[in-house]
Amino acid sequence: MVNPIETPVPREEPTTYEGPASHEEPASREEPASPAGASSADGLEPFELAFPGPLRDALVAAVLAGAKTATTGLLAAHEAENEPLPTAGQRSALVDSGGRPVAIVETTDVRVLPLGEIDLRHARDEGEGYESVGQWRAAHEEFWHSAELRELLGDPGFTVDDTTMVVAERFEVVRRLH
Repeated sequence: MVNPIETPVPREEPTTYEGPASHEEPASREEPASPAGASSADGLEPFELAFPGPLRDALVAAVLAGAKTATTGLLAAHEAENEPLPTAGQRSALVDSGGRPVAIVETTDVRVLPLGEIDLRHARDEGEGYESVGQWRAAHEEFWHSAELRELLGDPGFTVDDTTMVVAERFEVVRRLH
C-alpha cells in the first residue's frame, strides 16, 4: 500500500466522483416496498461510521437526528480495505454498532482532496458540534492516529498532514428503518 504521506501529491482541484453516467431519470428518493419479511436494506452495502462502539453510536444518532450530513475518511483506508470509493447516487444501509441497518442513506457528493483543504462548511456538516476546522481536525486526527485505525492500515506509525488524501462525502437519509 502506498502511504499518502510519503508520496508527493500535486496540488490539483478536488476530484468529484459522480458515479457512472446515465441517461435514465434519477431514482426516486422513496425506497420500493420490500417483500414481506425482507429488510429494505437487503443488498445494500453497509454505511459504517467509525468503529463499533460509543463513537459510532453517537455518529449514527447524529445522522438520524439530521445533524450529520457529511463524513470524512482516509483514502488510504479505502485502499487498505480494497473498498471502492462511494459515488453520488449510491445508496447504503447505515448500520449501528450491532451491525443492524437503521436507515437508508444516499451519497450526494464525493470529493477526494488533501486534508488541508477541508473547509468550515464540511466540518460543521459533520454534525459533531465543530465551530472551526481546527476543532474538526483535532478530533479526526485523534481517530486517525488511533491504534485501531493504524492496525487497519497496517502502519503502527501512521500520521496525517495537510497533504494526506481524504474522501469527503455528503449524504442524506432516504428512509429510517426503525
